[in-house]
Amino acid sequence: MKNNKYDDMAFFDKYSKMARSVYGLKGAGEWQTFKNMLPNLNDKRVLDLGCGFGWHCKYAIENKAKAVVGIDSSQKMITQAKKINGDKAIEYINSTIEEIELKDGDFDVVISSLALHYVEDFYKVCQKVYYALKYDGDFIFSVEHPIFTAYGNQEWYTDELERILHWPVDNYFDESKRESNFLGEKVIKYHKTLTTYINDLLKCGFIIKEVIEPIPPKEMLDEVDGMKDELRRPMMLLVSARKVSNSK
Repeated sequence: MKNNKYDDMAFFDKYSKMARSVYGLKGAGEWQTFKNMLPNLNDKRVLDLGCGFGWHCKYAIENKAKAVVGIDSSQKMITQAKKINGDKAIEYINSTIEEIELKDGDFDVVISSLALHYVEDFYKVCQKVYYALKYDGDFIFSVEHPIFTAYGNQEWYTDELERILHWPVDNYFDESKRESNFLGEKVIKYHKTLTTYINDLLKCGFIIKEVIEPIPPKEMLDEVDGMKDELRRPMMLLVSARKVSNSK
């Protein structure tokens, strides 16, 4: 993410018009599930990896977190986060997840929403988060599901009339760079298997609390065009893990 696509003006403008950008957490189909996975944030120090517009950071403060640090490699994201979700208890930092320097045991909770599939080495992220968490601290993150990222272009397979036939899955065990089509633009992501996500956490010492493949809430299925198609394959993977004192 060093050359961040989100700093491209045309791409950023398209992203800014998405429901999750305009309406915040209410516009994110996975939010209710993600929210239920979060621990009590009262008096906690929270780190958000890939904070985007800062919606999760502001939510943490509104739920009595003591302090929040949000990092994002896009300067445009950070600027917008400060503008619409600024707070004296939130520190926004323009940095990649790979390059951010963290202190040992500095946070009670680390969250990440749809950012880690842009990072090539998930194991190093797990190591970094484990180091930064206090014991009994929680790591909750969402990524694009391996079924969603495997083929690469992230487009439905359609017939000659553009009717959806199925979702293509290929080269699942080839964990490498993918060039996907997002908002009409080419975006680089990194495919990882479900095994890698789970085992990398375990190898670093985490215990797994929950693994969820969320579906959109009923109101979105009824109100948003095309949302019912999201029931045909998993788009996201949500994981909750904990650093416990006897885990290593």
